[in-house]
Amino acid sequence: MQKYSGLNYTMLCDFYELTMGNGYFEAGLKDKITYFDLFYRTVPDGGGFAIAAGLEQAIDYIRNLHFSEEDIDYLRGRGMFSEAFLDYLRHFKFTGDVWAMPEGTPVFPREPIMVIRAPAIQAQLLETFLLLTINHQSLIATKANRIVRAADGRVVLEFGSRRAQGPDGGLAVARASYIAGASSTSNVLAGKIYGIPVFGTHAHSWVMAFPNELEAFRAFAKSSPKNCVLLLDTYDVHQGIRNAITVAKEMEGSGERLSAVRLDSGDLARLSKEARSAFDEAGLPYVKISVSNDLDEYTIQSLFAQGAPIDSFGVGTKLATCDPQPSLGGVYKLSAVRRDKSEPWTPVIKLSEQSYKRTVPGVQHVLRYYDQAGRPTADMLVVDDVAREGTPREMVDILDPYLTHRLSGEPEELLVKLVEHGRRTGGPEGIEVARERCREALMRLDPAVARFLNPQTYPVGLELGLADLRSRLALEERAESGRPTA
Repeated sequence: MQKYSGLNYTMLCDFYELTMGNGYFEAGLKDKITYFDLFYRTVPDGGGFAIAAGLEQAIDYIRNLHFSEEDIDYLRGRGMFSEAFLDYLRHFKFTGDVWAMPEGTPVFPREPIMVIRAPAIQAQLLETFLLLTINHQSLIATKANRIVRAADGRVVLEFGSRRAQGPDGGLAVARASYIAGASSTSNVLAGKIYGIPVFGTHAHSWVMAFPNELEAFRAFAKSSPKNCVLLLDTYDVHQGIRNAITVAKEMEGSGERLSAVRLDSGDLARLSKEARSAFDEAGLPYVKISVSNDLDEYTIQSLFAQGAPIDSFGVGTKLATCDPQPSLGGVYKLSAVRRDKSEPWTPVIKLSEQSYKRTVPGVQHVLRYYDQAGRPTADMLVVDDVAREGTPREMVDILDPYLTHRLSGEPEELLVKLVEHGRRTGGPEGIEVARERCREALMRLDPAVARFLNPQTYPVGLELGLADLRSRLALEERAESGRPTA
């Protein structure tokens, strides 16, 4: 995790996490063990799935949790915390366990992306940062992957830093976009930190700084003869094309080649066709056409539908802001508790007047089933005991208790243990590994689930025993409250 000026992110939490921590401590429940699940409810942009991302930053945060004396003094000044609790925070260290779906994994609504098992105070303190990190990067990765798939093999360049929500946002956009398939970023710091390829040429201000466009193009070609890309639309695109052809011929004379030209405004379909035709007629078929200007997956699809001969896309604002979906909406919910290791786990459930907010109780695993061709067919949530006993073959739909799914094939356990007793179980996973995982997973996913408009709903369900447990707990809670059960 990138830290600015040595900033400690432990206090990047909602205040209620500390007031609840103080309450647990005063009630003698600081050692009460809990299970929390992090999941989302609705797929962004009406799509069929999301892409898990942000895990490395989350794990780094968990491993480095500590309260400084400055933090303790600040909290003391709020006048709400006991000295005994503040002393507990002074010696605070995460000692729990963490499971998660690896970055780059396609994930579906309501299945845990991350599971935390830890003492109540520790687990509760993680809520804000985990949601902030996983929600944001997973949202970005999902949007970026949609854009990459729309580009259909053409290069996608991430240009969103200047439109992202702050410096950390710009870094997160670059990282998550690369995992999801973007080829490079314009963010130099992201390149340095994460090893992402960086790319950039010149802006309109370069052209405007010279007496005329031709001089500007010549000067840039001289200073950057390798991978030279010229921006055509500072003044007039048609004159820009002619000037770029002149410079390309001059570069050939010196043994160099103009790599590409970029269009950043106007009718990109029409102008890209005109540019392609002009460069081909001039004997310069190797010059690529790149476009930018508020692109998203639908704009890119429209350009291809119009026959636009475009080789690469620079995508900024709508990727960095995930327009029109501002948030993934992930949540962090308690699913099981026990006072100490000698007790069995007690599953717990949250109910609501809004059925979509009802949670799944218990200690859960997520199994992904595959057909003989290696294509995912369904995900099933199972309780811990069932996961150890064998392979269940029937599940109840997670949203519709009257719908069941029959399963075949061998399942894969999706949640991987990454932290045990507060210590990481292995070294950090490289960003290239996550990127390749995402690429391979999307190749196997059913195209009907992956399509942008009205995708097929991928089956996610509960093992029969878990479905019964959820129904029973819901009925018991309703009965205790004296409210109707139907």
